Amino acid sequence: MCVEKRLILWLDEISKDLLPLVGGKAAGLGEMIKAGIPVPPGFVVTSEAYRRFVFETGIAGFIKHILEETIVSGRPEEYEKASELIRSKFVRTPMPPYLRRAIVDAYRKLGTLVGVEEPRVAVRSSATVEDLPEASFAGQQETYLNVKGEEEVVEKVKTAWASLWTARALSYRDSLNIDHETALMAVVVQKMVNSRSSGVMFTIHPVTGEEDKIVIESIWGLGEYIVGGKVTPDRFVVSKSDLEILEARISRKDKALFYDPDLNENVEIKVPETGEELEDLRRKHPAVAEVVEKHGIRPDAPSLSEKEVKELARLAIKVENHFARPMDIEWAIDFELSPPENILLLQARPETVWSRKKEEAEAKPPEDEAVPEGEVLVRGVPASPGVASGRVKIALTVEEAAKKMEKGDVLVTKMTDPDWVPYMKMASAIVTDEGGMTAHAAIVARELGIPAVVGTGDATKKLKDGMLVTVDGSRGVVYAGAVKTEEAREEARPELGAAVAEVLSEVYPVTATKIYMNLGHPEEIDRYKHLPFEGIGLMRIEFIISSWIGYHPMYLIEQGRGVYFIDKLAEGVAKVASAIYPRPVVVRFSDFKTNEYRRLKGGEKYETLDERNPMIGWRGVSRYIHPNYEPAFRLEVRAIKKVREEWGLKNVWVMFPFVRTTWELERALKIMEEEGLGRGRDFKVWIMVEVPSTVFLADEFAKMVDGFSIGSNDLTQLVLGVDRDSGFLAKMGYFDERDPAVLRSIEILIEKAHSQGATVSICGQGPSVYPELVEFLVRRGIDSISVNPDAVVRVRRQVASIERRIMLERLEELGSRLSRL
Repeated sequence: MCVEKRLILWLDEISKDLLPLVGGKAAGLGEMIKAGIPVPPGFVVTSEAYRRFVFETGIAGFIKHILEETIVSGRPEEYEKASELIRSKFVRTPMPPYLRRAIVDAYRKLGTLVGVEEPRVAVRSSATVEDLPEASFAGQQETYLNVKGEEEVVEKVKTAWASLWTARALSYRDSLNIDHETALMAVVVQKMVNSRSSGVMFTIHPVTGEEDKIVIESIWGLGEYIVGGKVTPDRFVVSKSDLEILEARISRKDKALFYDPDLNENVEIKVPETGEELEDLRRKHPAVAEVVEKHGIRPDAPSLSEKEVKELARLAIKVENHFARPMDIEWAIDFELSPPENILLLQARPETVWSRKKEEAEAKPPEDEAVPEGEVLVRGVPASPGVASGRVKIALTVEEAAKKMEKGDVLVTKMTDPDWVPYMKMASAIVTDEGGMTAHAAIVARELGIPAVVGTGDATKKLKDGMLVTVDGSRGVVYAGAVKTEEAREEARPELGAAVAEVLSEVYPVTATKIYMNLGHPEEIDRYKHLPFEGIGLMRIEFIISSWIGYHPMYLIEQGRGVYFIDKLAEGVAKVASAIYPRPVVVRFSDFKTNEYRRLKGGEKYETLDERNPMIGWRGVSRYIHPNYEPAFRLEVRAIKKVREEWGLKNVWVMFPFVRTTWELERALKIMEEEGLGRGRDFKVWIMVEVPSTVFLADEFAKMVDGFSIGSNDLTQLVLGVDRDSGFLAKMGYFDERDPAVLRSIEILIEKAHSQGATVSICGQGPSVYPELVEFLVRRGIDSISVNPDAVVRVRRQVASIERRIMLERLEELGSRLSRL
């Protein structure tokens, strides 16, 4: 059989010429073997085997159909849905007998080679478009460790094939314009290394780009903890010229991951420091304790000897010379082998960051060919006012943002979700391809006081990394260079100092209509607490959950860590409530969508519902009353109770989001009362008005709560049947909170609520953007208006002006009536 049709190839048969058949990872391993580099023995299930599997079982056609039907606008939830459908299809589909036989025969032969009947192996993806010079695809597919037995190997090969279709891999290929049909998957099956130490090394300094240095990072045990950032590694910087160790930084490595043969699984251990701790380890994992004791494994001990550092550096140079470019290398030291055979290289891929920078620098046009300063580069929707300059960082995934973003950069991406908030906070400005004024990026940017331009269509293609630009969020324009515009004035900044605010407070007029402020992240309160507002009309707790907590609440409950969730949530709420006491803080209970909950750590186990449109799916109160989430809702209630009762911050009120029916709200209120929180003189309960049913039944809901807050974004979406995230429809003029149908809904709500003595507020984006909407609300008698921080001063002055006009109109009308008497 010709090589191109072979189902199995051994690593020592492979070269880079076979990359389409064996993938980037396997090609790299084969090349290392040819260069005399020590690599664990193994074989490859080729992309030809994958190709036959997907075409003979009909999966190929299924994939094409799912991608065409599901990924329409490129939103994260679309990728997640497509991935879930495709991967489950792989799992359900049996392996054709002849493919299974080929894999089993190779596994048996590997056992003969290493002298073990059923060897433990690593099953590692080797996609045909990964580990390439132009794109590493690092972490896009899966690796399975300690796989043992014929059936398990066959199943893990199939699962590795399926990992070609993870949501992140789909998104990454789209970001690089790689056709999904060209992406094939080979799978490497290698003998497991019994790692005493493991790590990574770079043949170019990964931080400074110095080409004459090798950087080695190492930890005890298996390498997952260095990749996952769970352990701070030892770091060694070595000179390429003479292998001298220029820098040796030994970190404290308190935990490690080792294979326990008694349990046949990897176990996390606390690295023992005392004889007592070693004895404790010996009781739990005797085989691991033997390795730890024999090799002197201690938290503060170096995980590499000087000799091992230099041998690794020598191998790194050999790898770089063979591939003729800087390399990123994974390695391990096997405690069952003798030096120097105990040092094994597991993977080598081209270093992409500095190599790409070098190529860009070499390709950079002469200075006189640069884009003229002030030239308009892209236009979009003006989403958050203000002007800021900075260097462009294009990030198409959160992982990419984590690697590239520095304080003051201009974040350029397709669209954001709650996972992006930490990197949005670092940005001086935000530019997106998609979305309108109510998109996540727009809302968060306004709350953070960061200029933003959304819905540009092609900013991620037109702008380049490192380009200096100026973002004018008031006009929806991005200019080349650092340009001063009319908007770049000191008074445009809402974060006034306390002394200045005190002086200016006399200038801010008193209004009958209360002016509240929307707030996202608790840390932002220090910037805005001196602004002239009567309270926080909307405090979202999603930011606390995603940024401060990070875990799905049900996962924490399962781990026995529910108190952690309560304490962190209470801490975030208390930070705001104490900063503005005694002004009220209306805290909205969590309103993540299913796909957003799924992205929290541990969330995949609890968010199994496949929703076509999470925006109108299982969210808000419908979650709180369902057995699958009710325990988590009780944690939220307990956090509010802790803030109010233990910390004495009685200015904290609550608000229920996305209310649909009276019966569901009644059940949610009952749960809250069971936890010791009920409506009272100093504890108000509000609901969001986002669903038209709350408008039609406002008089009924008003008997159950103290107030309403209009979520004008969702209300507009559901009244008009328009996707609020659709930049396309927004540009056509469909999404408009000033639409007569939306205004009529608000008018009905105010009438019905006031008839029952309930208050009405608004916390949607409309009043922050449209002056005419503010006038409509004031004239209809709304009790309060909650706006973004940047709009507090402007809206307060506008409301005062409107109220004065109304008073004059009424005086004129009264005068006219008196004159007719």
